[in-house]
Amino acid sequence: MHRGKKYQDAVKLIEKDKNYPPSEAITLAKKTATAKFDETVELHMRTGLDPRHADQQIRGTALLPNGLGKVVRVLVFAEGEGARNADQAGADFVGSDDLIKRIEEGWTEFDVALASREMMSKVSRLGRVLGPRGLMPNPRTGSVVDPEDLGKAVNDARQGRVEFRLDRTALIHVPIGKISFEEDKLLENMATIVDAIVKAKPAGAKGQYIRSASLATTMGPGISLELAPTLAMTSS
Repeated sequence: MHRGKKYQDAVKLIEKDKNYPPSEAITLAKKTATAKFDETVELHMRTGLDPRHADQQIRGTALLPNGLGKVVRVLVFAEGEGARNADQAGADFVGSDDLIKRIEEGWTEFDVALASREMMSKVSRLGRVLGPRGLMPNPRTGSVVDPEDLGKAVNDARQGRVEFRLDRTALIHVPIGKISFEEDKLLENMATIVDAIVKAKPAGAKGQYIRSASLATTMGPGISLELAPTLAMTSS
């Protein structure tokens, strides 16, 4: 794959075969981000898990203390009290059968989907549409809640609640913020994510849980992380 001159210049800033401590990696990521837009900084982790086994799956969420640096469009499946709470919290789209029909027709112009528990019997039929896009409400990720909790769920989604999950190749990919963030803000967000992933270690995990980790911006090269100091990060 041919890479542009800016990308090739960015690669030269990274020492080959070197693993960087988190703070140095974030500093370097800022130097290697050359796009004209505000690139997202992403954390990638390679695990020793086998995605084929149910007891080695990972799926969870973390509330980033400094947000994601973007406008999050929140959709809520709710009626009655839940719908009122979602509206008051500023959800972008609130409804039930009307939204379900619209999504069945192919509309997915939103970033986060939440649902009240009683709506899931109807929402479940959207699995084929929302599942592959990572938008399907799920109790395990805090996106299916009681009506009285929908206001808080909407606020959390707007403030930077991110979901992480294991993909088919045993990797975890998750954003930690924008390249325009101050370095300490990115470090705080990264610590929150790492802490959540470490605590989410599944019961069926065998051998080394996290084998490697790296940072990259949307258009930039990967920066390998020193594993021990990375896994030692906490959100406290």
